[in-house]
Amino acid sequence: MERTQPLRPGQFAAIVVVLAVALLIWVPTAHAEHAASDAPLGTPVPMRELEAVVSAQIADANVAGAVVVIGDADGVRERIALGRRAIGPTTEPMTEDTIFDLASLTKAVATATAVLQLAERGRLELDAPAGRYWPAFADGGKARITVRQLLNHTSGLPPGLAAQSEFRNRATVLHVIEVMPPIDEPGHRVIYSDLNYVALGEIVRHVSGLGLDAWCAQSIFRPLGMRDTAFRPGRMSAARIAPTIIRNGRWLRGNVHDPTAAALGGVSGNAGLFSTADDLALFARMLLNGGRIGSRRILQPDSVAELLTPDSSTAVEGTRTLGWEVQAPLVPNRYRTPRAGLLQHLGYTGTGLWIDLVTRRFVIVLTSRLYPEERGDAMPLREAVLNLVSSTAPLLSAEQIAVRAPTMAEAVIRAGGRLPAAIGPVRSGIDVLEAGGFAPLVGKRVGLVTNRSGFDAQGRRTIDVLAQAPGVRLRAIFAPEHGIGTDLDAPFGNTVDRRSKVVVHSMYGTSKGIPRSALADVDVLVFDLQDAGVRFFTYLAALGATLEAAAQARIPVLVLDRPDPLGGDLVGGPVSDTADRSLTNYVPLPLVHGMTIGELAGFLNGQLHIGATLHVVAMKQYNRAMRFANTGLGWVPPSPNLHDFAALERYPDVGLIEGASISVGRGTSAPFGMVGAPWIDGVALARDLNALDTGATYAPIHFVPAEGPYKGRSCSGVAIHRTSTLTHPGRIGLALARVLSQRYPEHFKLEAIRTSVGSETVWAMLRDGVSLDAIERVYMAQVDAFLSQRAAYLLY
Repeated sequence: MERTQPLRPGQFAAIVVVLAVALLIWVPTAHAEHAASDAPLGTPVPMRELEAVVSAQIADANVAGAVVVIGDADGVRERIALGRRAIGPTTEPMTEDTIFDLASLTKAVATATAVLQLAERGRLELDAPAGRYWPAFADGGKARITVRQLLNHTSGLPPGLAAQSEFRNRATVLHVIEVMPPIDEPGHRVIYSDLNYVALGEIVRHVSGLGLDAWCAQSIFRPLGMRDTAFRPGRMSAARIAPTIIRNGRWLRGNVHDPTAAALGGVSGNAGLFSTADDLALFARMLLNGGRIGSRRILQPDSVAELLTPDSSTAVEGTRTLGWEVQAPLVPNRYRTPRAGLLQHLGYTGTGLWIDLVTRRFVIVLTSRLYPEERGDAMPLREAVLNLVSSTAPLLSAEQIAVRAPTMAEAVIRAGGRLPAAIGPVRSGIDVLEAGGFAPLVGKRVGLVTNRSGFDAQGRRTIDVLAQAPGVRLRAIFAPEHGIGTDLDAPFGNTVDRRSKVVVHSMYGTSKGIPRSALADVDVLVFDLQDAGVRFFTYLAALGATLEAAAQARIPVLVLDRPDPLGGDLVGGPVSDTADRSLTNYVPLPLVHGMTIGELAGFLNGQLHIGATLHVVAMKQYNRAMRFANTGLGWVPPSPNLHDFAALERYPDVGLIEGASISVGRGTSAPFGMVGAPWIDGVALARDLNALDTGATYAPIHFVPAEGPYKGRSCSGVAIHRTSTLTHPGRIGLALARVLSQRYPEHFKLEAIRTSVGSETVWAMLRDGVSLDAIERVYMAQVDAFLSQRAAYLLY
């Protein structure tokens, strides 16, 4: 099977130069110099908030205690130890020098580093067959597996040993791996496997003549001054080791938890390393300093470049480097930036290490989540700490990320340029226009209202399709809120699209809309945006502004139709009484309107008497009952926080209350999946909400939003879990508003969501404490009246 070969440091250097120059030209000049700096980005992490974050997870019984260290290339900046290391006859407080079973962090810190050291010394080659260095490994059809494929988990080996008997002892484990056939072709896909790193540990032993523990001690740990880092730690440090589980009637303290590593005597490439947060900080600083700290060099520059460069093979596609997973950097918008700029590795016991090449910082979270009852969960702690750190950095664009992390520039550009292809059956308006040879646009000068959500079935931007269409002259591009890349959450100015070289005019800058002067060289306006199906989503206002500008300039509008992603048959929620043509209240509509963007265009043009000459290129094979997933069209988030269908389905209800003093989870992994604030009691709020019939359940949660209200602060609240599909839009949102306003009237002001509710009657009933059922009966009558009104504008 053919595969793209990974870039070598020498090859990569030339590419980085070209990309960096191109990106610096594109990035606004005011930001370019700052973006290219190696200085750490971000303000100090508030210790009060860090303590609140860790304390909340201890109070929730997710962990018994934890150590968190945050720093940069020059040293540790924040350090905290809270909770308990051990519980029992003698309670032990968690201390900053607690030693933890690192579990899979062993792979990145010890094994991958050792392999790179041996490679730079000419003792092995990364692209050579692993069997060259461990001959017995080549058995069972594994002769083509390379050292590199073991490092980046593309060897095709299974995740781990299958049978309990295979953990019997060292000889058994190694024999099983020797005779084991792969479960997939080498280089075909990523299968995260402990066995890859067991094999690498053996390769280190065969090549160096030393055990993995001895090699790492002499070549990594002692040179770096990592005094508390070792496989099989000695008795002298036993008192500082955090226990994990009970095995054979005794707590494991200093004996590895991982069963494979335990069978190998505690020294294995996949697990077995013990360390402290401060020792790991030395390792992280070494990588941020290009392989050295002071005069102590651990890795040569070429090895560091290799380590920091995402694998570009088809199997990996930039998601992994040698030993590490690649993630987005620690910036407030990290959940919507390309997955590039940061190295991550987690450990099963609750450990985690993040090295951010963009903000030039590292984060270490160490906890023993298995202690004392094997029911702990380190993930909420990890996310809260990372969100807290992210909240102290500035927002960065993909281009700025690429400049600050040049070894990951290719991965950033590749991820940013990739759009999904359609799999059918629906053909969107742009596809129908293409099939018709662009007949309505031939010979015309075109202005295009679009962004990243406008693309065809082949995954090509509508911008590029029209720029290359025969006989069509693309003269201007107009971008609504969130910009051409749908990744901005603030007003922006005019730019130039770097591919088409056409000016992009902001519709979300100093003047929201399309100025008459921008249409002087335009014969027709084309509109291609993916709407969210919700009344207060601002693309509806962008559509209205397009119709108004076209009517004033006396040029036609061609709308390329796209589905209502929530379904063209789903209509519900309060209907707004009047509208002021603002971004979130452009025309009277229900909360969820059930109309495609083409149908909305006809509705706005007719109901508001805009008078534009409107043509809609209708979709093919679309029916109203389809949800977006049924259309087979490729999905691109239409706005930064609607990054998946789950967020989109939650948006109408949770977005309804966002205008009040509340976090709805922006800047977390589940936007619109939670609500919270520092002043909320999540347990009490969940109890009140679960007593109501809303079609959802509510669980207490602590979280830290990296954006929006209370960014960088520990919030208590509830996670929202639907028990059915979205069938009653508005009910959850109104329930949230009712309970929050009744329980916290001094903080949650109903007046703040008056416009979002839209209906004065419904708002007054909500204010007066009327039951949800009674409120729903009122707005369902409003919806019935709207359905009669919209019938004349339906196309499907």
